Amino acid sequence: MTKPWFTNYPENVAHEVDLNRHTSLLDLFHQTIAKYKQQSAYSNFGAELTFEQVDELSRDFAAFLQSKLNIVKGERIALMCPNTLCFPVAMWGIVRAGGVQVNVNPMYTARELAHQLNDAQVDTIIIFSPSTKILADIIDDTGVKNVITVNLDDLINKGLPCAPVDERLTETISFTDALAQGEKIELSEPTLCQDDLLFLQYTGGTTGLSKGAMLSHGNLIANILQYQEFAKAHIDYGNDVVITAIPMYHIFALMANTLSYFYFGANNVLVTNPRDMASFVEVWKNTPATMFTGVNTLFNGLLHTPGFDQVDFSSLKLCIGGGAAVQQAVAEKWQQVTGVKLNEGYGLSETSPILTLNFGSTDDSEEVAGIGVPMPNTDISIRDDMGNIVAQGQAGELCAKGPQVMSGYWNNAAATAECMTHDGYFKTGDIALLDDKGFFHIVDRKKDMINVSGFNVYPNEIEAEIANMPGILESACIGVEDDKTGEAVKLFVVTEKESAELKITEQDVIEFCRQGLTGYKVPKQVIFIDEIPKSSVGKLLRRELR
Repeated sequence: MTKPWFTNYPENVAHEVDLNRHTSLLDLFHQTIAKYKQQSAYSNFGAELTFEQVDELSRDFAAFLQSKLNIVKGERIALMCPNTLCFPVAMWGIVRAGGVQVNVNPMYTARELAHQLNDAQVDTIIIFSPSTKILADIIDDTGVKNVITVNLDDLINKGLPCAPVDERLTETISFTDALAQGEKIELSEPTLCQDDLLFLQYTGGTTGLSKGAMLSHGNLIANILQYQEFAKAHIDYGNDVVITAIPMYHIFALMANTLSYFYFGANNVLVTNPRDMASFVEVWKNTPATMFTGVNTLFNGLLHTPGFDQVDFSSLKLCIGGGAAVQQAVAEKWQQVTGVKLNEGYGLSETSPILTLNFGSTDDSEEVAGIGVPMPNTDISIRDDMGNIVAQGQAGELCAKGPQVMSGYWNNAAATAECMTHDGYFKTGDIALLDDKGFFHIVDRKKDMINVSGFNVYPNEIEAEIANMPGILESACIGVEDDKTGEAVKLFVVTEKESAELKITEQDVIEFCRQGLTGYKVPKQVIFIDEIPKSSVGKLLRRELR
């Protein structure tokens, strides 16, 4: 198959990059530390860790894991922590002990946590103290033996409020005590290679129980180097300041912010609770950010937060949206307020995550580039349900092959076989098309598609249309049973607080949709709600609306 997207590559970006520069993430870590020793690596609540301090603290933690908990190469260790200084120290400590990090959402329910800990066969967990109640509820149903607790003020030392550890957990050790013990112990780092397992990254579980994507050192190194090549015109080594508000346990922030920008010598400014938008804006006002990653709901939320338009954006040069589709109305408003184009990336937990990027693709022209073009060393094909490649311009399932694609799902051979094509491409479950100019566009998730009288209706299109309606803050739509058409579109909307006096009605929304959508795509029913349910990273949770 020809690769028409190469004509849209940014200037001087290679189609293939050498992925053998580093034998493992541990090798990458040591080379980076040597280069940027005294510079700030991670900051949070005004406290900061230099690269050298990250080196020392992660060494201490790795020594504790190795000597006190007898962690050996390949052992799974759960990290259940928001964006605090402890996260990168624990992460690099796990790497240096040869462990496999199991990233866990601190907002998980007891059922979700028990499934993940048991599926990954975890016996050691590093956990944020407010989450210990959930762990205490289910710990007896798991194999967990070692509990290391993290407080918000750990490594920050500013007297920040600390939640108590649940009293049912009788044998725990604090993160700071673990560091103190490890400081007195010698560390023997294991020999690691690109094929060694690095992360178990659990999928969102939108189609049942979540599955652990097995990501190797080589997968993450590949994606870091692919991104570095593609973004090289935007990287200022040793000088970038990156705001990290997406959770670091999410693959997007984990690869792009926590790892890639660490490798580039940047200062990662961590936002622990981005849902507190007012405080987030205050952080930004005091941060000369050069780069920002987010998701559509985060960009939209900031744009609707008082004071955001007063931030000095003069240092900002690159913004990337991922995790879910960036709506054009949000992207346009973002550029209007910040003066910086909002670019879009696309990927999944299973692909480390980045498969495509669109920045630099259109030379800032008005042309919509969708999710852009595949990364170097990456091939994408669009296929029908039979696995046949469809004609350019036709919609089908996006299938990908590249060094960033996982080796499979942990202990789940059936799911691994099901997600791969006969010729080794990963089936993403997303409907996409390749346009006549060589750009890829996501149409929607395969499972979210609504069938109205035999016509395919994609929720993303309707939500993007209604985003242009004055007074509407956000929306989400689903398919519901309909006697006449099989399925019909049901739309949930949240109105802006200041537009309450407009008294937007169901009929107003339907009429607006009629102006921009074909008849069968127009919602049959509109429900006004206070908030759209979202995941911790801001993805719409349509399943909770069904």
